[in-house]
Amino acid sequence: MDRGTDREAPPSRPAGPGVEAGPAAGRVQLAVIVVDRTGLVSHWSSGARRLFGTPKEGAIGRPATDLLPVSGALPEPEPYDYDGLGPDLGSSLDGGLDYPAAGSARLDVPEGHRADVLWWAYPLVGPGPERLLVLAADAAGLRAEDDTDGAVQRIAPAFALHTDFPGAEDLARGLPEILPSMSVEESARIVAQVLELGYPVLEFSQNDRVPVTPDWGVPRRAERKARRERLARAVAAGEPLPAVLTEDDREDLEYAAVRERLEFLNEVSGRIGTSLDLSRTIVEVSKAVVPRFTDVAGTYLREQVVAGEGFPEGVPDTTTLWHRVAVEHTDEPGRWDDVVPVGEAMPFPAHTPFFQCMTTGEPVLVPRISEQMGHAIASQFEKRDIRPLITGRSMLVVPLKARNVVLGFMILLRHPERAEFNDMDRVTGAELAARAGLVLDNARMYTYQEAVAETLQDSMLPHIPARMAGCDIATRYLPGTLLGRVGGDWFDSVKLPGARTALVVGDVMGHGLNSAAMMGQLRTAVQTMAALDLPPAQLLRNLDDLAQRLGDTYLATCLYAVYDPIASELVIANAGHIPPVIVRAEDGRSELLDLPTGAPIGVGGVPFEAVRVRVEPGDRLVMCTDGLVEMRGEDIGVGLATLCESAAHPAASMDDACDTIIRALNTRGGRKDDVALLMARLNGIEPDDVAEWRLGLDPAEVPRARAVVREQLHDWGLAKLADSAELLVSELVTNAVRHSRNRPVELRLVRGDTLLCEVDDDDHELPTLRSAGPDDETGRGLRVVSTLAREWGTSRTSAGKTVWFELTLPRR
Repeated sequence: MDRGTDREAPPSRPAGPGVEAGPAAGRVQLAVIVVDRTGLVSHWSSGARRLFGTPKEGAIGRPATDLLPVSGALPEPEPYDYDGLGPDLGSSLDGGLDYPAAGSARLDVPEGHRADVLWWAYPLVGPGPERLLVLAADAAGLRAEDDTDGAVQRIAPAFALHTDFPGAEDLARGLPEILPSMSVEESARIVAQVLELGYPVLEFSQNDRVPVTPDWGVPRRAERKARRERLARAVAAGEPLPAVLTEDDREDLEYAAVRERLEFLNEVSGRIGTSLDLSRTIVEVSKAVVPRFTDVAGTYLREQVVAGEGFPEGVPDTTTLWHRVAVEHTDEPGRWDDVVPVGEAMPFPAHTPFFQCMTTGEPVLVPRISEQMGHAIASQFEKRDIRPLITGRSMLVVPLKARNVVLGFMILLRHPERAEFNDMDRVTGAELAARAGLVLDNARMYTYQEAVAETLQDSMLPHIPARMAGCDIATRYLPGTLLGRVGGDWFDSVKLPGARTALVVGDVMGHGLNSAAMMGQLRTAVQTMAALDLPPAQLLRNLDDLAQRLGDTYLATCLYAVYDPIASELVIANAGHIPPVIVRAEDGRSELLDLPTGAPIGVGGVPFEAVRVRVEPGDRLVMCTDGLVEMRGEDIGVGLATLCESAAHPAASMDDACDTIIRALNTRGGRKDDVALLMARLNGIEPDDVAEWRLGLDPAEVPRARAVVREQLHDWGLAKLADSAELLVSELVTNAVRHSRNRPVELRLVRGDTLLCEVDDDDHELPTLRSAGPDDETGRGLRVVSTLAREWGTSRTSAGKTVWFELTLPRR
């Protein structure tokens, strides 16, 4: 027998000599039989009942070899010329063939008639129990009704590429209906294999082929269609069915049940997964099944899923905690709330249906919960009697899985007066849970990735203190609403010598992790160079050189300002950033500072300029990234004007002032970029809070330095700090006098939130903390400073260096 063994392009040759018949009808009534791995029939369509004369209940579970034409189908000389192809179907049934086969045979049917059968057999592979799909047709029914002249043709079953015939897709659409006991995933897998192995065709000659267009049963006349519609509505509504059912009624009921199942699953798919919010998705899944499929739905999820953590690993056990995240029901309000409250976490013992479901990953069907099972389940609920709520109800427990890992499960209960869950409901529930599991996993994954991104962004943004020397600071960061929570915008503040503060806002071009990583590198570089007390223009020059060394893709804008609260001035340099806004305390007027724009960091070869701006105590400086003021389709000038107007609005606090700006600019809609906002109120330092002295390069100046410091602290009411400050000043001035060359040593005290002491000299070598041996005469001074001071440090200046320390002010 010739067979199509090439699975990629099955040949169109017949499987053997065919039968003679008239021209094929347009549609062929097919029998569909599925044989499992044990050789038993697991599916027997209504077409099979009509063709072979055996009812469905008499076929399911029987050996396929007892029902199909595998032996004794000997050819007869008239009227058809068979060549004994029956045993080849037996080879397929026995699992002896791993390729599709086709043939023809004659057999006796139980009613005493002879049936001439054409058949196609498809071996199936995959995780399911199905091993073989058999399609069969009545050869006699293929003769044309108008074949009056007696002309006959030979008809042989064969295979062809499914793409050769537009009608081939009818098979893909029809199989889910004809295989009602299978999930959509299983039937789709079978359809894919059929189309891959070869579409069934009828071959009249070597060049004349007709595709088998399936007709799944009795022609769907208008009245039959109407009856099926009525039955479908009755099934959906749970209405009573006729007491006496004909065979056609049973077929129509099967059709109605399949249709109801598919419609329900399609409806559920449309109602769940409308967002990536995990909490909302949980509610959607629970509401989707009540009341159409069940009367009570309780959803339980693993702890890692609820917490938005990584993907849970390992098989659950009796110690696994399951969080009850939703309970939906049709009972009177509040009936379930006290007994099974949402939010409770609990394990389940090994003898329960819930444990069986979570460990096997398969649905568990309990037609009716007996009193014994109700008692066993109720034992898990301390001091709460759940038995009246569950006993006598039908229960279906379905796993919520993704990537073959159980994320949770749903407990579905039906009222005692409602039809019990059956095997079709089990399949429907499993398909529902599979879809819900994927949706929940998508929401879990999004929640987890969002949390990771937020943690990454928070770790990269500094935690700026609300008060620095002479100024108050408030900040805001808003992630991009459409492009993820990670971006390249940043802000920063750095403490500088002389009670000064560096204020920074920057924006790396682009979005996502690459921009965030680039931002982290540039921010670290700015902090490092700011600590060296580089002038703003020089700092941007060095940052530009660094960006070019890191790569061509490093482009960013940056605004760098240094505030001197004693001199009451700002020194600002700009690298392609939008200008800052200054709000004058005297009259509340706001304006954009006119700065040289400069080129973005990373362009290279462009000079940067710094501008000095006089400020008064109470003035506010507002710096932000362009994501706050830019809007698609709108001139940036509109956003800058709104920024100026909102920045000038009176506010009770710095945080309120930031919120006012955000509300004014973030409610226009259309923002996609992330936003960094920094506001500084420039309070200044009063002249009475600053004391300065110039000391000669003479060791005799050290006692003088101690004396003036003690006297000044007494005048400021800080006598408690006099001893410590006098000792530390003595160490710093001694070192300065010893190492300074020409310029006098400068000593300065600044009273603010802390007591700041600075000693300047013209030696460029920075002192370092080191260990002193018992016989060493030097090296102990900075050890004393490090021990007694709240904070200390050194930095280079244009003329030499500054060594400073801070002491905490005593509580008043």
